[in-house]
Amino acid sequence: MNDIIQTIVEWSHDNLGLSPGMLAKLTKTLVVWLIFLMLQKVFCSVVDRRLKDVSRRYLVHKTFNYITGGLFFIATMVIWFGGFTGWTAYLGFVSAGLAIALQDPLSNLAGWVFINSRKPFVVGDRIEIDGIKGDVIDQRLFQFSLIEIGNWVDADQSTGRIIHLPNGWVFKHAVANYTASFQFIWQEIPVMVTFESDWKKAKELLLEIAGRHSAVQSEKAERQVRRASRKYMIFFQHLTPIVWTSVADSGVVLTLRYICEPRKRRSSSTAVWEDILEAFAACPDIDFAYPTTRFYDNRAEGKPQTGGPAQPGPPLPQ
Repeated sequence: MNDIIQTIVEWSHDNLGLSPGMLAKLTKTLVVWLIFLMLQKVFCSVVDRRLKDVSRRYLVHKTFNYITGGLFFIATMVIWFGGFTGWTAYLGFVSAGLAIALQDPLSNLAGWVFINSRKPFVVGDRIEIDGIKGDVIDQRLFQFSLIEIGNWVDADQSTGRIIHLPNGWVFKHAVANYTASFQFIWQEIPVMVTFESDWKKAKELLLEIAGRHSAVQSEKAERQVRRASRKYMIFFQHLTPIVWTSVADSGVVLTLRYICEPRKRRSSSTAVWEDILEAFAACPDIDFAYPTTRFYDNRAEGKPQTGGPAQPGPPLPQ
């Protein structure tokens, strides 16, 4: 056995230029890496069999990877630089150069610390950053991953693309979180009816429809909204649905506003519109407005006091 080891040492020195000490350090590093890899495989296999919940299993995997990665780093530093004093002195020597050469990776590492400490988002949240929207599906030391929504797909539906973003973006761009603490968003649907329609009746119908589809139906949901309001100093005068009235060129605009869950925005909008179509179809005095061309005679159709007397037209040619 000793002869085999001696042969390997001599071959490494003659062909690769590795000293016996360097070869020993490489061998120890490889052994430590294999041990940690085997531990990771065994641990993940046990966790996959024991835990059926996907979110908990993901959290356990990530926590174990962070712990083993840190231990592997410490073991490697001890192997190559000796005790604590040796490798800390080495790190202090190269830290200035690394700070310049690795500016972006260090910024991403600082972003990882910020994300895990302040938690502007966690895995599973729906966020928007620098115009990119999606659900957070992974978070690593230097980047986090989203499954994209929106873009060429309407109503916040998934595109199927996975986008990887650097952690340092949290310092450069505003982060909008759809689901943190306040688990609802306000959805607005504008409905335009003609001026001749009974808009008051239409408004009552819309309010009734919104009440059936509002996400704030139970006491649990309302308590959650109140709790988020206290935490983030959010003040809402109306948690129940409301219909706002305005006037446009083609008719009366009734804007339906209600609370819905972020991931159910499209299905909720579809259900609301179907109920609106059915309700308006059953009312002969309510009609949708749309751009049309109309000739208006103020003398015949206007108010009596605004029509004015009829003016004689030009003489007809003989």
